[in-house]
Amino acid sequence: MDIPLDMQAYFHRVCELIGRYGLENLGRPHIAPLKNKLWEIRMKGKDGIARAIYITQKDKIITILRVFKKKTKKVPNEEIALALRRLREA
Repeated sequence: MDIPLDMQAYFHRVCELIGRYGLENLGRPHIAPLKNKLWEIRMKGKDGIARAIYITQKDKIITILRVFKKKTKKVPNEEIALALRRLREA
């Protein structure tokens, strides 16, 4: 993963929070909905921000489809399209 270590640590912290409190009880600034059943885990660090696009499945399974360093204000449509392609291929 080309995500800096501090952002990776933030990602792991959010995963711990999900495990402790449940996905349904966590919201911004940690997670947020995107579209087409896609959600994002929001990471930040000294070098900027990153996102992990995921979906939820039965039995509270989370599948990470794409992790990327964010350079624009909105999540680029190309990143969403790639996540949706990966979802169809899975």
